[in-house]
Amino acid sequence: MSGQPLLIFAAKAVGILAVVLTAATYATWAERRVAAWIQDRIGPNKTGPFGLLQPIADVLKLFFKEEIVPAPVDPVLHFITPGIIMVGVIAATALIPFAENLTLADPPVGVLLLLGISALSGYSVILAGMASRTKYSLFGSLRAAAQVISYEIPMALAIASVVLMAGSLSLVDIVKAQSHLPFAITQPVAFIIYLIAVFAETNRAPFDLPEAESELVGGYHTEYSSMRFAWFFAGEYAHVVIASALITTFFLGGWYGPGPDGVWWFAIKTLFFVYFFLWVRWTYPRTRYDQLMKFAWKVLIPLGLLNILITALIKIWG
Repeated sequence: MSGQPLLIFAAKAVGILAVVLTAATYATWAERRVAAWIQDRIGPNKTGPFGLLQPIADVLKLFFKEEIVPAPVDPVLHFITPGIIMVGVIAATALIPFAENLTLADPPVGVLLLLGISALSGYSVILAGMASRTKYSLFGSLRAAAQVISYEIPMALAIASVVLMAGSLSLVDIVKAQSHLPFAITQPVAFIIYLIAVFAETNRAPFDLPEAESELVGGYHTEYSSMRFAWFFAGEYAHVVIASALITTFFLGGWYGPGPDGVWWFAIKTLFFVYFFLWVRWTYPRTRYDQLMKFAWKVLIPLGLLNILITALIKIWG
């Protein structure tokens, strides 16, 4: 009996991680299908039914490709950096409440831990460019550093408004505070700010400046190949899945929905936002770098501060 809770925890951990990584893998397939649909093309349809085996074929191809390590790179950073992004994804997965009884960890300061973990993906991008010691990669890492610093502030401000409404830093408590009405309705400004900031945090178009291929070849991962490049590729899509799950947690009521509540509502909402990420990439053009920075400091941050002030006054005055 003493080992049963540990076994249950291990089963939950393995199951949740497998689902998240599988979703991230097949997000690459969904990206191509959505792009093909928007551009009136066919998309992957040869490898397996509807092209569903294409992600597996991509992994096998990258696994057997030769790894080329340029002479100027820092060998230690070049080796460990691709793994940092996956560590962040795995750690964030442990904090997300997928259902009322399907959460690996619910610390009372879960939001603070989550903000710290989310910064890891940004640091992996920064270190990747620095480790390569080439100008295109370095420019990509410098852009990533400025982008992470700029957009983490409005994202934290948006989450602070949610914390004020819920009265707790626990992610489970935040979801339970939305049992009657999601925060996307009661906190629409924070919802929009968070949605914009999370695109910059995940380096997704139109905010994919750290890897702008038209300017920087491939940005921070230009000098990576074989499975090390695959880790960056998988980490980006895993980050999209995690970001969609966090939008569901903070603003869409998590597992609550019309009719019986459950993990299926969480999955439906998360998959909708995964699609939203893909749709935006193939709809809006990439912004200029100066526009990206001005938008964060001159629009999102003042708006986030004003929203916190209004939220606090409403809470004080009842």
